[in-house]
Amino acid sequence: MRTSTLSAVLAVSALALTACTAPDATALPPTQPTTTWAATAPPTTSPASPPPTTSAPPASPVDPPAVVLPPAHAGFDYQIGGPYPPAEGVSVVTRDHQAPPAPGRYSICYLNAFQVQPGAEAEWDADLLLRDAAGQVVYDRDWDEALLDIRTTDKRDRIARKVGDWIDGCAAKGYRAVEPDNYDSYTRAPQGLLTSEQAKALHTLLSARAHAKGLAIGQKNTVELAGDRQAVGVDFAIAEECGQHEECGEYVEAFGDRVLVIEYTDEGLATACAGWGTRLSIVRRDVNVLPADNPAHVRRTC
Repeated sequence: MRTSTLSAVLAVSALALTACTAPDATALPPTQPTTTWAATAPPTTSPASPPPTTSAPPASPVDPPAVVLPPAHAGFDYQIGGPYPPAEGVSVVTRDHQAPPAPGRYSICYLNAFQVQPGAEAEWDADLLLRDAAGQVVYDRDWDEALLDIRTTDKRDRIARKVGDWIDGCAAKGYRAVEPDNYDSYTRAPQGLLTSEQAKALHTLLSARAHAKGLAIGQKNTVELAGDRQAVGVDFAIAEECGQHEECGEYVEAFGDRVLVIEYTDEGLATACAGWGTRLSIVRRDVNVLPADNPAHVRRTC
C-alpha cells in the first residue's frame, strides 16, 4: 500500500516537471496596440487606405459692423416730432424710428422703449403694461404714455424683442445710432413698482441688440445712472434740459464730450451755452419738437 502510493506520487511529480520544462508551441507574441480607424481586412498588395480626415473647423462668426459714435461738438437738430430738411451746419439729426434718416447726416433713431406711445396700448401684450395695486394701467400723465412692466426677466426679454425689431429696422434704414427713451420711467412708477436695477437690465439687452447691428446707443436723461454707462453698454448721452437743471457737468463726467443737449427754454439754452457751448452739441427746441413748417416750431443754437 505504501509502495503503490509512493509510486503514484513519483509519477505525478515527473509529469509536472516535464510540463514546466517543455517549450509551449502555442504561445503567441504580445498583442500590438492598434488605432480605432485601422483596417480590419487582411493585408493586400493594394496601397493602404489613408487615415480618415477631420471635418473643417467651423467658420468664425461674422464680426458685427463697427460702431461709430456721433461727432462731438457738432451742429445738432432734434426732429422726433416730424422730419424736415436740416439747417446748414447740422451734421447730427435725431428722428423717430418710423421716419427715414437725414441724408448725409449722422442720424440717430428715436425709440420709445420703456413707455408706450399714446394710443398704442393695443400693440403690446396686455401683461406688459404696468398696473398698480388696483389693476389699473400706470401712465406718465405728462405725455399720456402707459409705462411698460419691466419687473421680471421674462417681461424684459419680451419687451427687448419687440424694441429689438425696431432697432433692426433702424439699422436697415441706414441710421447710425439709437436713442431708447424713458430709461427713467421707474421714477414715475408709484409705490416703488419699478426699480433702477430693472431699468438697467432692460437697457443692457437693448445695448447688446444695437451693437450687434453696428449701431451706437445713447442714454436718454437719467443722469443718476450715468456712472453705470459701461456696465449697461451705452456710448453717448442725450440730455434734455441739463442746462436748465445744471446737470451738464455730470453727463460730461461720465461721457466726456459725447453729450447731445436739448433745451426747451431760452434760460436753459443760455446756461448750457455759457458752460458747455465750446464742447457739447446743444440745441433749443420747442417742447413738442414740431416740424419747421409749423408756426410753433422753435430751433436755436449757441
